[in-house]
Amino acid sequence: MGDSRETFGPKAFVTGFPIKHSRSPLIHGYWLKTLGLPGSYRAHEVAPEAFGDFIRALKDGSSGFAGGNVTIPHKEMAFRLADRPDALSRELGAANTLWLEDGVLHATNTDGRGFIANLDERHPGWDRHRRAVVFGAGGASRAIIQAVRDRGFREIHVVNRTVERARELADRFGPSVQAHPAGALAEVMKGAGLFINTTSLGMDGEAAPQLDFSPLAADAVVTDIVYVPLKTPILAQAEEQGFPIVDGLGMLLHQAVPGFERWFGQRPVVDAALRALIIADMESH
Repeated sequence: MGDSRETFGPKAFVTGFPIKHSRSPLIHGYWLKTLGLPGSYRAHEVAPEAFGDFIRALKDGSSGFAGGNVTIPHKEMAFRLADRPDALSRELGAANTLWLEDGVLHATNTDGRGFIANLDERHPGWDRHRRAVVFGAGGASRAIIQAVRDRGFREIHVVNRTVERARELADRFGPSVQAHPAGALAEVMKGAGLFINTTSLGMDGEAAPQLDFSPLAADAVVTDIVYVPLKTPILAQAEEQGFPIVDGLGMLLHQAVPGFERWFGQRPVVDAALRALIIADMESH
C-alpha cells in the first residue's frame, strides 16, 4: 500500500522515453519522506507522439500534476510548449523543469545550476581559473557551457570530433566560447583550470581514450557528467595523474532541488544520506 500522504498534496512527475532508468523518483521520494511533506513524484513514460497531449492535460489541470521534470527526448518540445519559459531555457532551447502557476505553464532548465552546485559542494574554489575545456558538443554540453560562462569563465574551449557541432555552440553562447577539432585538445588544455567531459565515453564500462592531463594548470579540476560508473575511466586517469576530480552524481542530485521547491514548497538539501541512497541503488543494478 502506498504512503497515505500521497493521497494529498501536490503531484509531480518525471517524463521521458524511456523513463524506467530514472532515479528522480528515488531522489524526490527521499525528500518528501525526510521533510514529512504530503505529495507524490512518479515516473511517467510518454512517447514523443503523445507528448503534446501530455502537456495539454498538464496545462488544463486534468492531469492533476503541479509540474514535473522532463528528460530525453522531450526537453526541446517542453520548452516550445511552455507558456512562459525563462531566460535560461530560452537561450538553451530546452527545458527540464515545468510548473503551473496561476494556470500558466512555466519552464526552466536546472542542469547548469546542478552542475555548478555539485562543483561548489565537492571542490570549493574550482572557479579560481577563467579558462575551461569542454570535451564533447552534444546536447548535454549546452547547459554546462552556459553555466560555466555565467560563472565568469572568459575562455571556454569546446573540443569535438565533429567541429561543426562545436561551432554551433560557439555561435549560440557568444565570444567566450571557441570551437576546436579533436586534434586540438592538448593545445587548448594548456593552462586551463577546468576540464569537463560531456561525452558518454566510459559510461557503463565502455572504453575511453587515454588522455594526458599534464597541460592543465597544476591545480585544475577534472569533472565528468557521467555518473555510472561513479569514477569514470576519464576521472580515473585524471586522478592517477594527480588532479582533483569531481564525479557527476552531484549534478543529478542538485539539479532536482529547484523543481522540488517549486512543487512542494520547501527547499531540500543534498546530503550524504541521499548520495549514499543513490549509490546503493546504482550498485544494485
